[in-house]
Amino acid sequence: MNQPATAPCMQHPQEELLRSERLPHIWCSGCGIGTVFSCVLAAIRKTEYPLDNVAMVSGIGCTGRMAGYIKVDSYHTTHGRAIPFATGLKLARPQGKVLVASGDGDLIAIGGNHFIHAARRNIDMTVICVNNLNYGMTGGQQAPSTPFGAKTTTSPTGSPEEPFDFCQLAAACGAVSVSRWTSIHIRRLTESLTRAILKPGFNFIEVLAACPTAFGRHNRMRNALDNVKFFHERSVIKNNIDPREAPLDFQNALVVGDFVDRERPTFSDNYSLVHSNQLGEWPNLDKNAKPS
Repeated sequence: MNQPATAPCMQHPQEELLRSERLPHIWCSGCGIGTVFSCVLAAIRKTEYPLDNVAMVSGIGCTGRMAGYIKVDSYHTTHGRAIPFATGLKLARPQGKVLVASGDGDLIAIGGNHFIHAARRNIDMTVICVNNLNYGMTGGQQAPSTPFGAKTTTSPTGSPEEPFDFCQLAAACGAVSVSRWTSIHIRRLTESLTRAILKPGFNFIEVLAACPTAFGRHNRMRNALDNVKFFHERSVIKNNIDPREAPLDFQNALVVGDFVDRERPTFSDNYSLVHSNQLGEWPNLDKNAKPS
């Protein structure tokens, strides 16, 4: 008796970088994090960097699950503490590429102080902040990213607070590259991620992503298509501008693009300079000069 032909098993195009034994993932239908994760994997492959020298660190939250699904050295750390863990990893293994992937609440709210000082020090890492405008995993509460007037479980009549502008914050603190995209800008996001991974210093990429289950159901965006249309209709691309000229106006225009690209010595560069005694005495003053 003839046996029916067995269909060939299809392999995921990013199989090399996936811990497939941990799938299916936990992300809700319509969530934008899976798309961002796919862009991260594509960017890592485009850099052609040895995977043995790539690590991902995350905190707690929906986005933090990226570290659990990627097949490189990864660390799922405590809430708000992804950047300190990543800093220690970078200092211990300076030859490696360190990526931090977490959500807006984890990185900028609970971990805000760590974010500020890692950017100031110019620690060599790429920080990917998936901004879904609320605390998605814990019930859809108001976050520092929640737009003014938007409804959440803890602001049922609308948020009374002005939200943080993460790109302005990163630029002001010293990040060497700052970008913002949405989860529908797949090719542009992948290109920005690739450049950020290869660029020495503190690189920051914000990605606005859909959260239909939590944020969306309170704000008339209950399915993925509603969120895609929202981003598509409001996104305006402007590259190479001051982040202060790139507001997130959810009622009118969401300015996205590659905003900042500059050079600064990294923390490791400065550390080596100081400890090699190349700076001389501080302050570097003329000993013969007299006060005026």
